[in-house]
Amino acid sequence: MRDVELHMPATPKAVPELRHRLYGYDYDVRLCATELLTNVIEHVGDGTPVRVRLVAPDGPGRTRVEVTDPDPRRMPALLSAAETAECGRGLVLVAALAERWGVERGPGGKTVWCEVVRGRGAADFGEVVPRAHRHQDVEPDGEPGGLQRVEVDSVAE
Repeated sequence: MRDVELHMPATPKAVPELRHRLYGYDYDVRLCATELLTNVIEHVGDGTPVRVRLVAPDGPGRTRVEVTDPDPRRMPALLSAAETAECGRGLVLVAALAERWGVERGPGGKTVWCEVVRGRGAADFGEVVPRAHRHQDVEPDGEPGGLQRVEVDSVAE
């Protein structure tokens, strides 16, 4: 597959548009990309400018999905959603579908990424351990915490 780089505002209308523009990629890749875009809409803000990149980092069958937004303060975290909740499972889904995922902070914001391996299939959702209950904001002094990079693998209990 070809590498892709798209710039767009993170809006509800952009989600199906992104899915359409990534036609030809595996379903899991498209789903992870749209879930990461939806997280920006929900937790950073509707209309936030984002960059979506898909690259093949280590050869065929592997795709790295990156969504970059300008807010380095709001860090994503796996949620523990109630069974009846209609939202709150985006990163749990990404963690189940991806071999690994993480966050990198940079001077222009942060990049949330995941690596999807074709044919891997989803992990058992029960094996994906929720790590927090909401996005993490900046420290009280206004500075982001010392964390510059986070990498999360699916972890069995």
